[in-house]
Amino acid sequence: MREPMYYLYILYSDKIDQYYTGRTDDIATRLEKHNKRYSAATKKGVPWQLKKAIDFETKADAIKAENWIKKMKSRKVIEKIISGEIDLKDVINNA
Repeated sequence: MREPMYYLYILYSDKIDQYYTGRTDDIATRLEKHNKRYSAATKKGVPWQLKKAIDFETKADAIKAENWIKKMKSRKVIEKIISGEIDLKDVINNA
């Protein structure tokens, strides 16, 4: 049996002008939880908009991608990922 697909997602809040990255196997449910204030890290930014979702074959790869983004601590990097200038799959495969 095949493992479920995992996603790295990038959310944006107009209210606080911030991005948030996370990972999940169910984007719709996860976005709903963020917008219902289930997450302490994101409750101040409601409503959140999904800006990008990238599918990964394994949870481990999604975690690597999320950790790489968080390590970069850069809004410009996040915006380049959203625009497609940076391919996270290439980043984690060459890390």
